[in-house]
Amino acid sequence: MCHAVPVQFSRAALTDVMPFITRDMPVLSLSKGIEQGSLSLMCDLLGSVLGEEHPTAFLSGPAFAREIASELATAVVIASHTPGLAAEFGEILSSESFRCYYTQDVIGVEVGGAVKNVIAIAAGMCEGLGLGTNAMAALVTRGCSETRRLALALGASAVTVGGLSGVGDTFGTCFGPLSRNRQVGVRLGKGETLREILASSNEVAEGVATSLSVVELIKRNDRSYRLDLKFPILFGVAEILQGTRTPREGLLALMTMPLRIED
Repeated sequence: MCHAVPVQFSRAALTDVMPFITRDMPVLSLSKGIEQGSLSLMCDLLGSVLGEEHPTAFLSGPAFAREIASELATAVVIASHTPGLAAEFGEILSSESFRCYYTQDVIGVEVGGAVKNVIAIAAGMCEGLGLGTNAMAALVTRGCSETRRLALALGASAVTVGGLSGVGDTFGTCFGPLSRNRQVGVRLGKGETLREILASSNEVAEGVATSLSVVELIKRNDRSYRLDLKFPILFGVAEILQGTRTPREGLLALMTMPLRIED
């Protein structure tokens, strides 16, 4: 079974179909994000609804549906704690135009898939503000560093963050024209309010809900001093979405932070 319902609606959707999911039916999640309130990644959410022992796997990577449907070359990664399940799904799904890698690092794959949507909003704001290539490249690179910090704090591997579900998906979402999250950022950068953007869109931009949850997840798992200096992009996007800072003010805050060693 494949699950592709947006994260914020996944718990209700899975509960509705529970009577049809047998105990040994593997579930492959395509959803990316963090559930508001519970701060659950999809691996946590599936475990709480289906049971911790239920066979589950999680697909992520730069994989826009339109390009897959057009049979353009695509590579993704599938993660699972269930022995052999990720590889089995990979064998089923792989073709000459769709290649699947696999890993056991579920947390790393999940964090990369969630946080990249928030970074994409920031990248879109870069474009909306007309900041150019230098700023865009710097922001996305530093955003990947923040993803790595959060993933490591949750027990993930830096190798996964540097792979398809981390850097790969972030690049595709930040630089590609098909990203809904990036388009939200572009419109914010050009001066529209989040309320106006959401009212005129019939598509789900997971990064909006995920952004606020990411900040809460960081606060829950990282007790460091001045988290806003450790995760300035993720915290900054949340403030802009909440309306307490403008995109231009967010840019100024990033550029005037205390100087530090690159990490």
